[in-house]
Amino acid sequence: MVAGIKEAVPNLACSLACDAKTHELFRGIRQHLDDLMADGESGGDDKGPTVSGADLNAMRLGLSHSLSRYKLKFSSDKVDTMVIQAIGLLDELDKEINTYAMRVKEWYGWHFPELQAIANDNAQYSKLVLKCGFRNKYRDHDLSQILEDESVETAVKEAAEVSMGTEISDLDIINIKSLAEQVLSLAEYRIQLFDYLKNRMNAIAPNLTILLGELVGARLISHSGSLMNLAKQPASTIQILGAEKALFRALKTKHDTPKYGLIYHASLVGQAAPKHKGKISRVLAAKAALATRVDALSDEALDHPDTTIGYEGRAKVEARLRQLEGGDGTVILANKDGKLSAAKTAKYVATAAKSTAVAPAYNESSDMVLEDDGKKKSKKDKKKKKRKADDIEEDAEAEESSKKKSKSDDSEEDKESKKKAKKEKKAKKEKKSKK
Repeated sequence: MVAGIKEAVPNLACSLACDAKTHELFRGIRQHLDDLMADGESGGDDKGPTVSGADLNAMRLGLSHSLSRYKLKFSSDKVDTMVIQAIGLLDELDKEINTYAMRVKEWYGWHFPELQAIANDNAQYSKLVLKCGFRNKYRDHDLSQILEDESVETAVKEAAEVSMGTEISDLDIINIKSLAEQVLSLAEYRIQLFDYLKNRMNAIAPNLTILLGELVGARLISHSGSLMNLAKQPASTIQILGAEKALFRALKTKHDTPKYGLIYHASLVGQAAPKHKGKISRVLAAKAALATRVDALSDEALDHPDTTIGYEGRAKVEARLRQLEGGDGTVILANKDGKLSAAKTAKYVATAAKSTAVAPAYNESSDMVLEDDGKKKSKKDKKKKKRKADDIEEDAEAEESSKKKSKSDDSEEDKESKKKAKKEKKAKKEKKSKK
């Protein structure tokens, strides 16, 4: 406040002070402001300016608003609500343009059905309908301004002469032309809206725009609610933002989780091979998280925002893409001076890793030494050992055979005793029956 007074009145005779006493004075004035500026109903001698209670409340409200704007450093260029509304309207315009264009083709197709196969673009189709109208007038008009290719122009005129469509009235063609005008007006407005969105994105999130593009960056901001909410998200969340249904379905059914969401439509992910899209989207999401935080939390007072991190992040993602495709990992980085410098990232090669690996040192304490008597065994000793081993094996076989024989003898004796017992029982039963 003191500085403002000095700037407003530079030649002020008295001196200015700002200390604890002045703060206490202003606090008292704010506290008793209602009594000091009340209506002169008390009959006092002081007949100063009077202010009503409603005016005092309005003054307090305006002061609080201005103070809040000053604390937040409010800037109209940093309002991301405009981006959210613009990208939502852009998506709706695309749907409406496609719906109207399909209706024009279906309606005019009853009169000239062959035109739809020749002129695929919606704007070109609508311009042809507006310029010519009936199919018998195509040969009388020059279509070079609408159709750049001469072969397409000749094909349209030839198809109009031998068309199989039905005849329509003047009232029908008037209504079809009015619908075609709507298609062209919506297409022109979409172009203007896209330019507006590009300018807004370059002002609000320049680093994010460099990495992902205007449309993908705006859709991420719209999906998260604001630029600050997007800056609070980690890279893993940004990677699958927009694929929430697939994520929860995968978690519920215990399948693989999605690798990308809205970030899939970025140009860098589109350049990658199908098997590398997951890796590139992960790297791109990490760089986008850093770029978003720089855009959301950077100083707004600068006229030209710092886009170094955006260009460096894009260069690193492109280098990673080349590395995955089998090229060199050269990264072109932007220095602070604006110049470009090349730096190579280390690429793992198995043979090079083996050759550069350090061999372990020889440790003598880990060796195991065997004692040697230095006496050579003779052939006779070896033969004696072999004979002893053979004798041991023969003895073991003889013992096993004897055990088997004894078991077989015991089993035969048991069988004979059982037979005798059965015969004796039968004989006793026969004697009892005779008696």
